[in-house]
Amino acid sequence: MSPIVRKKGEKFTLPSKYLLFILTILCTGMVLLSFHTTIFSGPLSTVAGYTVVPFEEGISVIGSWLASRSEELGQIRDLIAENETLKQQVDELTIENTRLQQDRYELTNLRELYHLDAQYDEYEKTGARIIARDTGNWFYSFVINKGSDDGIEVDMNVMAGSGLVGRIVDVGPNWAKVKSIIADDSNVSAMVLSSSDNMIVSGNLKLYASGVIEFGQLVDSDNVVVEGDKIVTSNISDKYLPGILIGYISTINQDANNLTKSGYITPAVDFEHLEEVLVVMELKQTIEE
Repeated sequence: MSPIVRKKGEKFTLPSKYLLFILTILCTGMVLLSFHTTIFSGPLSTVAGYTVVPFEEGISVIGSWLASRSEELGQIRDLIAENETLKQQVDELTIENTRLQQDRYELTNLRELYHLDAQYDEYEKTGARIIARDTGNWFYSFVINKGSDDGIEVDMNVMAGSGLVGRIVDVGPNWAKVKSIIADDSNVSAMVLSSSDNMIVSGNLKLYASGVIEFGQLVDSDNVVVEGDKIVTSNISDKYLPGILIGYISTINQDANNLTKSGYITPAVDFEHLEEVLVVMELKQTIEE
C-alpha cells in the first residue's frame, strides 16, 4: 500500500470517519477512567480530576439545558394548540353573534310589517323578500321573490316600514319589479290627512339624498296645512289605494302664483334599508269596480 503523499502547500485534513473514530475512543476512555477513579489514586486520580470531572459537568449542564429546552418546546406546542382552539371558538362565537344580530334585525322588520298589516287590515296582503335592486344607494327600483304564480299583478301597491313604498310595474312567474315613490318618474296623487286638500307627490333621487321628496299643486285656501301634517294617498289616485301613509310635511312654501303651495315631505319609509315588503293583493281598479 503506497503512503499518502501530500503536495507542497496542501493543507492536511483528517477524514471525518477517522475523526469520529478517534473521538469515540477518547470518550470511551474518559468514561472508563471516571468509573475507576474510586479504585485508583494518586496521579491517575489527579488526571481524572482535571479531565473527566469537567467533561462530566459539561455533559450534565448540556443534558439539563436540553431537558429544559425540550420542556419549553412541549409547552410552546401546547400553547399553539390552545391558541388554535381559542381562535376556532372566537370564529364560532363571531358567526353566532352575527346570526343573532341578523335574526334580531329580521324580527324587527317582521314586527314592523305585522303592525303595518294590522293598520291596514281592510286589505289582503302577502309578504315578499327583496332579491335584487337597481344600482344606487336607494331602493328606488327593485325585484321581489313573488310573481304571477303567487297572484301578483301590475299596479298592486307595495308597503313597508310605516307606509307606502311604491307599486308593481312588471311581473314574471316567480318575481315582480317594484318602482318606489322616490324614483324620478314617480308621481302620486295624495292629500293632507287633516284637511283632505289634494296635492301631487313627486319622486326625486337627488332630494332624497337629504331625506325628503317634493310635493306641489297643493290648494290650501284656508291656510290650515302646517309642517308635520300627515300625507296619505288620495281617493282620486288611479293606481294607489286610498289612505296609505306617504310621509310628513317638512317644509311648505307659497308658490309665485299665490294659488298653490309646494314643499318637501319626509317619507314614512326608509328607502335605504329595505329587505321585506308587503304587497296589497287588491287593485285600485278592482275596488272601484
